[in-house]
Amino acid sequence: MAARKKAKKSTNKRRNTRLARKSSAKRSSRKHSSNKSQKEDPKGGLTAAGRKAFAREEGAHLKPGVTKKASEMTPQDMRRKGSWAVRFYGRKKLPPLLDRNGRPTRHALSAHAWGEPVPHTVAAARRIAAKGERLLARYRRIKDR
Repeated sequence: MAARKKAKKSTNKRRNTRLARKSSAKRSSRKHSSNKSQKEDPKGGLTAAGRKAFAREEGAHLKPGVTKKASEMTPQDMRRKGSWAVRFYGRKKLPPLLDRNGRPTRHALSAHAWGEPVPHTVAAARRIAAKGERLLARYRRIKDR
């Protein structure tokens, strides 16, 4: 009978360590998701901390979106914003702009980070792309002077 009790204790010990591992894994995943929310701005784009973390992890140096008025932009700003607008919203087939609950997706929210209204329809996204084309054309005219 004593041998049985010892066997049970060791089984419980293994079970407890498995449970401990599972709970620590849950804690670490929760921690990771909270870091993600700190990196992503709920209104769209990345926060300064998110850009810094991306630079640390990937080695890339991301800049915040250009939110200036067209009259205040430098030629480089025009090129950056125009390229972004055409790349994001000028595609033949756009990614979804709204999720199942009718909320804007991260793709749509990126427009806010660049100083544009958040598009809810394909037509609104195409207007942003057309504005980007105009900015690129203006940049080319200035560059050729």
